[in-house]
Amino acid sequence: MADVRDILDLERPPTPELTKESLLARNKKIYEKKLAVKRPEGMHREVFALLYNDNKDAPPLLPTDTGTGYKSNKARLGMKKVRRWEWAPFTNPARTDGAVFHHWKRASDEPKEYPFAKFNKQLDIPSYTMTDYNTHLKTNLTKWTKPQTDHLFDLAKRFDVRFIIMADRWDRANYGSKTVEDLKERYYEVIGILNKVRGTPEKKIFTFDGEHERRRKEQLKKLFDRTPKQIEEEQMLLNELKKIEARKKERERKTQDLQKLISQADQQQAEQQQHQQSGSHKKSDKKLKKKIQQQPRPSKVDSVVSAVESAGIKFTDLRGTGVSLRSQKMKLPANVGQKKAKALEQALQEFKVDPNPPPIEEICVAFNELRSDMVLLCELRTALATCNFELESLKHQYEALCPGKTLNIPAALVVVPQTTEELQAGASGGMADGGDLGVAGLI
Repeated sequence: MADVRDILDLERPPTPELTKESLLARNKKIYEKKLAVKRPEGMHREVFALLYNDNKDAPPLLPTDTGTGYKSNKARLGMKKVRRWEWAPFTNPARTDGAVFHHWKRASDEPKEYPFAKFNKQLDIPSYTMTDYNTHLKTNLTKWTKPQTDHLFDLAKRFDVRFIIMADRWDRANYGSKTVEDLKERYYEVIGILNKVRGTPEKKIFTFDGEHERRRKEQLKKLFDRTPKQIEEEQMLLNELKKIEARKKERERKTQDLQKLISQADQQQAEQQQHQQSGSHKKSDKKLKKKIQQQPRPSKVDSVVSAVESAGIKFTDLRGTGVSLRSQKMKLPANVGQKKAKALEQALQEFKVDPNPPPIEEICVAFNELRSDMVLLCELRTALATCNFELESLKHQYEALCPGKTLNIPAALVVVPQTTEELQAGASGGMADGGDLGVAGLI
């Protein structure tokens, strides 16, 4: 390098002087002291490795992907020609103004109907003439006139029977103020009258109870406007009611336990008296047999009669606070046994009665009375069968005690149980004669 500088007549850098220190410094290795960053206490090693690396670079702010990945995607270039696209016009069949729009489509595609036009569902709202209105629709002239009714059906066609929007867009300046309930009541009234007059039984006739809807919204408003103090007071009353019901159940349980103890004590006393009487009056076998024969058999009639008197279903009266369904009134009480419930279900099937009728107030009361009468009918059938069995057993006992004699039971005491068909025939006959039907007539 020094020779090149001499040939080109360039300045040469000054040569350093050779000293003892310079010669010794060449042989020493220069070590740079690296500053090690200590890991803070409590930090995991993996988390610290994410923050700092060997080069003491700062952590990245955004995730980077500099690798080539497992497999790089390659463009698939073929020798086919590119399909041609064009800016084509189209129309929407759902629009009635004939507007023309444009969109991109392939030139090879056949023209098709706009695909989103199928979502434009139109409601079939009937119309009426002046003759129809004068003949059938003049029901309440004080509340609704013909211009108001025409405006109502015009809004129904424009807004697809969305009554909230119809009430908002109602022209109050020309047609007065109307609520949502008023619009619903008038609309469904006109629809029902037109369906009846035009004879369209396939369409369901809707009835709207405006007064019930107004009361319901008023009650909801009162429920919503309660103060926190009123809500707390109602909750306190509900808690007190639960405590009263719990005390009542506890009192009934204690009463039942006491009655069981009394009945057990009476039974033990009766058994002791019977043993004493049997021990003091022991005689010969013949006299004992005569006494046994003379003693009356324990009859089941009394127990059956008491069961019939207490027959029937006592349905619970829903008087609790809060919202409840009317169908809960038709629910069988918990004290109805499984056998009685099955017998009741079988009786409903025999008489072809719907087990789940619509829960209207009158139907609920009548259906509960019907089921109570059905339970009474089952108890009467059981009592009748028991009485017939008692008569037959008494007849056989009499014939065994008096050989050669026959006990003639009066025909008025022998009653054959009727079948379901006979009961239904008797009910229809009773209706025709205007007589008292009894249980069969109720069914």
